[in-house]
Amino acid sequence: MSAYGPLLDAVRGVRWPARRAVGAAPPGAHRSSQKGTAGEFTEYRLYRQGDDPRALDWRLLARSDRAFVRLSDDRALLPTWIVVDASASMAFPAEGPTRSKYTQAKQVAVGLAAVAHASSDPVGVVVVADGAVQRIPPRTRRGTVQEIARVLDSITARGASPLAPAVAQLPIHARIVVLTDCLGDSESLLKVAAAHAVAGAMFECVHVVAGEELRPPTGTHAVHDPESRDDAARVSRVLAADGVRAYRERFDAFRREMATRWRAVGAGYTEVVTTADAARAVRAVVMGVAVPVNGVAGVER
Repeated sequence: MSAYGPLLDAVRGVRWPARRAVGAAPPGAHRSSQKGTAGEFTEYRLYRQGDDPRALDWRLLARSDRAFVRLSDDRALLPTWIVVDASASMAFPAEGPTRSKYTQAKQVAVGLAAVAHASSDPVGVVVVADGAVQRIPPRTRRGTVQEIARVLDSITARGASPLAPAVAQLPIHARIVVLTDCLGDSESLLKVAAAHAVAGAMFECVHVVAGEELRPPTGTHAVHDPESRDDAARVSRVLAADGVRAYRERFDAFRREMATRWRAVGAGYTEVVTTADAARAVRAVVMGVAVPVNGVAGVER
C-alpha cells in the first residue's frame, strides 16, 4: 500500500454524497428517500393512528391544539461497486513520460474506494481483464481498501475484455463507477447503464484518456489495435504527420460524444487524463468539478 500512501493521505476527509436520495437501505451517511422520525428535520405531518407518540411536537400541539409529527430524511448506506477496465488498450502507453491508463485507473479506483469506505459505505471492485472477471463484493470491514489495491496490483491489463456482461450482473440498488477508456464495448455498456439507471442505480463513468492520445507525438507512426487477437492484422494504418490533425479532430469528437451519451443515460461523467494528479481526479469525480491539467482539460465533468 506504500504506493498509495500519498494518495490516501490527500483524500482523507473527502466525502462522497449520493447524487440523489437513496432507496430503502440500512442506516448510513446518505439522504434516504424514506421518511422517518429520526435524522434531519424536514417537515411536519398530522398525527395518524399508529404513529410513535414520541415523534409528536408537543410545543406545536400546545400552541395549535393539533397533533403534528416531526418528519425527517433518514440516512442510508449506499453500496459502491468500482468497475475497472483492464483490457489491453488500458496498458497504453507501455513506456513514456506519463503513467499508463490502467495505472491511473488503479490510483483513482483506490482513492474512490477509500472515500466511500470512510463514509462507512460498503465498497467492492470488479476488474475485467482478458475475458476474466475478478470480483470483491462490497464490504465495510477494516482492510477493504487494502484488499482492493492488492487485487488491482495483481492484474495486468491485457486482452479484449467487454465490460457490459460484468456490469449487467451488478445490483441496481448501488452506486456503480466504471473506469474505462471507452474503447471497448461502449455501446453495450451504455445500454446496461441506461437500464440500471432507470431501475435506480447511480452510475458514474470515469473516462481515462492518455496524454499521448490528446497530443500524439510528431512524425510517422504505425498504429495498431492492441486488443486484436490476430497478430498478422494488428497494424491497421500508418499515421503520417499530416494525419495527426485529422486524428485529433476525430478523437476530440469521440470524447464529446462519450460525455454527451453518458450524461444522456443519467450517469455522471468525468474525463481523467493520465497526466492528472490522482487525488485531484478523485475529488473531481466526487465533487463534480473540472480540473485543468497542464493547460489541457484533463478532467471534464
